[in-house]
Amino acid sequence: MKIRAAHLADIPFMREMLMEAAYWRADATRPPIDKVLADPELSKLLADWGREGDVGVIAVDDAIPVGAAWFRFWTEDNHSYGYVAEDVPELAIGVVSERRGEGIGAVLLDALLEAARGENIARISLSVEKDNPALRLYERAGFEPVGELGNAWTMIRKTG
Repeated sequence: MKIRAAHLADIPFMREMLMEAAYWRADATRPPIDKVLADPELSKLLADWGREGDVGVIAVDDAIPVGAAWFRFWTEDNHSYGYVAEDVPELAIGVVSERRGEGIGAVLLDALLEAARGENIARISLSVEKDNPALRLYERAGFEPVGELGNAWTMIRKTG
């Protein structure tokens, strides 16, 4: 498996991975992706991708993309669930459902943290539902809860 930088041409795949991140439960009924991405809270996670500060990585196995991770900066007036502060980007990770549990998420997370360090970003945040198995990945990686909204933690980690 290789990790490479995300490009504008990867947006369709990143949208698929956003769907995987949002509908991670195996037994969840999945609406069509167009309906999911019509939700402003989800669609903004990739809207206008490529703006200053947007960073993403793609996991590729045998020339096939199997996961994506990215981070974006938000403002006090326009942010997502894992928002902490304007100088703390929020990350998202999605892995093809058939490939979960293989460590792809951990590799993507490591690559994204490395990219954040390269951009001199001191901290990074995320939002994860408390019953999502990815919570264990984030805890192992050093993320700590700093807030709670419904069934989700807002977590933060220093990148260094």
